[in-house]
Amino acid sequence: MKLSKIPLLGRIVIAIILGIILGQFMPMGFARVFATFNDLFGSFLSFIIPLIIVGLVAPAIGELGKGAGKLLLITTVIAYVSTLFSGFFTYFSCQAVFPSIITGGIDAGAVQSIEEGAVKTYFSVGMPPVMDVMSALVLSFCVGIGMSLIKGDTLQKAFSDFRDIITMIIRSVIIPLLPLYIFGMFLSMSVTGQVYSVIMLFLKVISVIFVLHILLLLIQYFVAGAISKRNPMKALKTMLPAYMTALGTSSSAATIPVTLQCALNNKINPSIASFVIPLCATIHLAGSAMKIVGFSLAIMYFFGMPVDFATFFGFIFLIGITMVAAPGVPGGAIMAAIGIIQSSLGFTDQMIGLMITVYIAVDSFGTACNVTGDGAIAMIMDRLAGNGQRGD
Repeated sequence: MKLSKIPLLGRIVIAIILGIILGQFMPMGFARVFATFNDLFGSFLSFIIPLIIVGLVAPAIGELGKGAGKLLLITTVIAYVSTLFSGFFTYFSCQAVFPSIITGGIDAGAVQSIEEGAVKTYFSVGMPPVMDVMSALVLSFCVGIGMSLIKGDTLQKAFSDFRDIITMIIRSVIIPLLPLYIFGMFLSMSVTGQVYSVIMLFLKVISVIFVLHILLLLIQYFVAGAISKRNPMKALKTMLPAYMTALGTSSSAATIPVTLQCALNNKINPSIASFVIPLCATIHLAGSAMKIVGFSLAIMYFFGMPVDFATFFGFIFLIGITMVAAPGVPGGAIMAAIGIIQSSLGFTDQMIGLMITVYIAVDSFGTACNVTGDGAIAMIMDRLAGNGQRGD
């Protein structure tokens, strides 16, 4: 089988395993080659992150503004509120659990070595970004809102083309190189004897996030059931084919046909379902927001960083906006969020590498949570549009 035919998660798993195994006997010079690649790749990410934000957020805001209509506005607000709830629900839940399962038994020396980068590079090439992350965000908001208000669409088309370029870079350059980047990171940790602590972190955090995403779906459907006067458990059960399909595709867009059919099986008005499901596949990423917030908290505890609610309050609001603009490719949400994570939480390149790894390891579960939650929003919109009917 060609390497390109292996799903991204499969390539990530192979990279982690090879990094751990080869790090046990390969010389330091071999590890330095990949440490050099990781340094170059990290510099490129630092350069491209502001452009990713401008290229994704600005046209998304412009398009939402131009798509006039109360139905669009209400759906967007509900999707954003759902994403915010997911972020805050994850924050408070993880704050109650992580201190007892992460901070205990951590090798402080190993963590310090990871943070400092124990394997040195052969050389380094600086790639300074054209602007910082906050400047990119402010520019995106100003341009996006401006494009939504003016009559012409020349600038909107230009930014849409720019978005296509950014999406192509993510899909064709960054995502394919991620397994090599992760291989180099785990090779370095294995050479320096730090890999056990990281693997244990992954297992603990993934278990917690999996439980939380099930609880989130139950909350979403009980709220939707109360508003639409339908049986929430029956509605959630009807959406299971969409959930299982998303586990296999790791793509909200690719799961749209199944999600739409499940919504119709829940007796959602076809016109409402046909509008809400494709839209929410793009703008409703509550499961992705949960993973980003939860994994960020875990890594901060792992590295002994102070966790401040005021910082996370603003961080979650920004992540909600970023999720609306995230590209629909595997790993696209975390790539769109990296800039926010670095600017708001102060993550280093090593921490970002760990963040990307653990995120992609459970990418399909986040996607499944996203698309299943779309069905709950469709139930609410069906009721608000006057089409809701009492379910048994």
